[in-house]
Amino acid sequence: MTNSLKIALAAITAVVFQSCQNKTKTPSDTFVTGSVSLVADESFKPIISEEEYVFKSLFPEAKPNIIYKSENDALRLLLNDSVRVAILARSLDTGEIGVLKRRTLPPVIRAFAIDAVALIVNQASNDTLITVSDIKKMLNGNAKTDKNIVFDNPNSSLVRYLKDLSGNKELKQKNIYALKSNIEVLKYVNEHPNAIGIVGFNWLSDPDKDYADAVSKVKVIAVKDEDNRKFKDEYFKPSQSSLVLKQYPLSRELYIINSTGKMGLGTGFSEFVLSERGQRIILKSNLTPEAVPGREINIKH
Repeated sequence: MTNSLKIALAAITAVVFQSCQNKTKTPSDTFVTGSVSLVADESFKPIISEEEYVFKSLFPEAKPNIIYKSENDALRLLLNDSVRVAILARSLDTGEIGVLKRRTLPPVIRAFAIDAVALIVNQASNDTLITVSDIKKMLNGNAKTDKNIVFDNPNSSLVRYLKDLSGNKELKQKNIYALKSNIEVLKYVNEHPNAIGIVGFNWLSDPDKDYADAVSKVKVIAVKDEDNRKFKDEYFKPSQSSLVLKQYPLSRELYIINSTGKMGLGTGFSEFVLSERGQRIILKSNLTPEAVPGREINIKH
């Protein structure tokens, strides 16, 4: 049974079940109709926007309202019960799961893609290679460099990732700057040849026209991880192949956290992203889907 057929059958089942439960009341939302608010980490807005666009095209009566926030704000909305579906660059810890369980809405947490954390420089820069240890030294203020390091905003998942990578709870070195968005990072690197920008790879792989020009004027640095025994002498740029083969060292999984407790539109959108169609969108965006879609081959006699 295909994923598309599963979604259709699940939608029909949900409608029938809700109708039997209360014939006098029209359900506010089903798998593929109605409206619901979801929150998503703004650092991977490009790929989620594409999923939303295709989902709405297939199901015109579905109106998911996706709110883009920093990771900290997105998590706060989920834990405060302002939304019940969150798309994040991390799973939940035991305490966070406990909050949702106490509301009798235990979360269903599923990974759906792998994104890379990319380092970008101005086209005029001579920088083309860097090691993970050098990145850690720069983040900890232990490297002799005049480079300015810029990232999206202080509450983002990228900042959390960099703190975890460096082992530093605060990034307060005078040459490290938080801006407001990934697009601002792209523009800053465009205008400052001495800068190193840190962005999600999904902002570079298939850019929208409103910032495609900025993407075309930066270049991506290749990274080497000396602690990777298999590839300790090789540098890699982020790509689907380097992520699948675990060659590129700076990667992160993306998760859908569904705490709706019902077969409504939040669950419908979540299942779509995880379906073959949704995973193929991720594949075409040059990220790595959690489940690589199969290829259909027609043989003509």
